[in-house]
Amino acid sequence: MSALRPSPIAPTVDFERDGVQHGFLRLPYSRDDSAWGSVMIPVCVVRSGKGSTALLTGGNHGDEYEGPLALYDLARTLDPKNVSGTVIIVPAMNYPAFRAGTRTSPIDKGNMNRSFPGRPDGTVTEKIADYFQRELLPRADIVFDFHSGGKTLDFVPFCAAHTLPDKAQEKKAFAAVEAFSAPFSMRMTEIDAVGMYDTAAEEMGKVFVTTELGGGGTSRAETVRIARRGILNVLRHAGIVEGAVEKGRTQWLDMPSGDCFAFAEEDGMIETMVDLGEPVEEGQVVARIHPVGRTGQAPQEIRARMSGLLAARHFPGLVKAGDCVSVLGVAVR
Repeated sequence: MSALRPSPIAPTVDFERDGVQHGFLRLPYSRDDSAWGSVMIPVCVVRSGKGSTALLTGGNHGDEYEGPLALYDLARTLDPKNVSGTVIIVPAMNYPAFRAGTRTSPIDKGNMNRSFPGRPDGTVTEKIADYFQRELLPRADIVFDFHSGGKTLDFVPFCAAHTLPDKAQEKKAFAAVEAFSAPFSMRMTEIDAVGMYDTAAEEMGKVFVTTELGGGGTSRAETVRIARRGILNVLRHAGIVEGAVEKGRTQWLDMPSGDCFAFAEEDGMIETMVDLGEPVEEGQVVARIHPVGRTGQAPQEIRARMSGLLAARHFPGLVKAGDCVSVLGVAVR
């Protein structure tokens, strides 16, 4: 098998240089309006001497804003005098999607978080994923990727890590989650982990932490405050930024099985029967889907397959068959 070709992405920063650098990951992209054009992905490197490296990303999906807001701010304000090690900040990982305000790239419809390990000769999204896979993830000791619900989901604000086969790695990840100190902390289960940035990082043995901090394709003052305070807490916890962790109260949640998820089986107009954070009993109606093609038809009832609290819900007023309607979490300790 021949070796992979080099990445076409060229960084304008030096990851080994001390100080603060603001630059780009420049990806050549020839298109109708720019024959020798490029996608210019903003990147910041803050480095001071030897120590651990944190790779911080937002905008993995382009319609999720708490991460970019927190990370653009961190890139502007983080003083290398307070740093021991390296902080690599990419506030808008899928930059084309971020600029378009869409979950997936407007160039190739690529979902960054389903495109790993990527390809150096693939689509624009695959080329970005490949660069992270081969160039950035290997540098990192801890990887933090901000998410929220985008335009189609809304979440209680939580920080999360995954249950892992390597229990030492898992313990480090959950310790970082606790340090973040979101109102909720989640032991998270994915519907489909194939191709995810999370999986790529975890398979390399990295400490991987993520969030879901609201949604609806916007941000709130509360969730941005949570993001800004939380990422500094994680960097302090990792010993990369000086200072004490500002701990707050967090409620741990678990997602013990696929019964946490409920999906629509019909198109229609959704009526949410439970608000975020409220308790739910097994068998309880969490949503109703009203047919809209004609009057006189009864709504479909979506019932909880387990007890817990409502951690996420479908956000838009209309729903399609197959859409995730709700996610439950079970309170633990």
